[in-house]
Amino acid sequence: MPVGLVGTKVGMTRVFGEDGNAIPVTVVKVESCRVLQVKTIETDGYEAVQLGFGEKPRRLAARSERGHVTTLSSKRQKARQQAGVESVAKADCEPPQSVKEFRTDGEDHGLEVGQEVGVSVFADAAFVDVIGVSKGRGTAGVMKRHNFSGQRATHGVNKVHRHGGSIGMSADPARVLKGTRMSGRYGNAQATVRHLKLVKVDEENGLLLVKGGVPGPNGADVVIRHSNKK
Repeated sequence: MPVGLVGTKVGMTRVFGEDGNAIPVTVVKVESCRVLQVKTIETDGYEAVQLGFGEKPRRLAARSERGHVTTLSSKRQKARQQAGVESVAKADCEPPQSVKEFRTDGEDHGLEVGQEVGVSVFADAAFVDVIGVSKGRGTAGVMKRHNFSGQRATHGVNKVHRHGGSIGMSADPARVLKGTRMSGRYGNAQATVRHLKLVKVDEENGLLLVKGGVPGPNGADVVIRHSNKK
């Protein structure tokens, strides 16, 4: 099955393998993801599966979000019914907390709108890719952001020990090259960790134990996909 799942990063712990060695793992809690929409080339121009994760309180959900998962009575809906237009299949569930889309590109996923998808998707998987948003560390200098060694703390250095140094160019090209490493925002960007070993799949509790660390703080949403790296 080519689709992935959306889960919540719980934190890190360790488990012991059959040989007795400790394995550092990240625990990802995966509640049932519900299929909200199955996109096809005929209707949307590309093939994908849209999954909803979690539930949002109705008072916080916009009408468009509620109308995406269930049929709402409206003048337009009644006019379409009178005209004989077939209504789009709805998942008939609560508005999801987050929505993620997975491209299928012609692969047979066997999913239908309203179907629930759990951790059993990865029952036979050995490695996965995890996508998340890294921790935001605010504005950081070059030593913290790019691991610069800093300038020497001896003769001729006057209170610029952690500065990045000169970035100027000569008469040619007489500009700062694009991509020069400088201070700036550090973190809070989408990051993908590929080819992580899937240590355990707990279908009863909806948990995935992935070897190593994954991006993002505890409690953040992460996307888990099958790894295509050989």
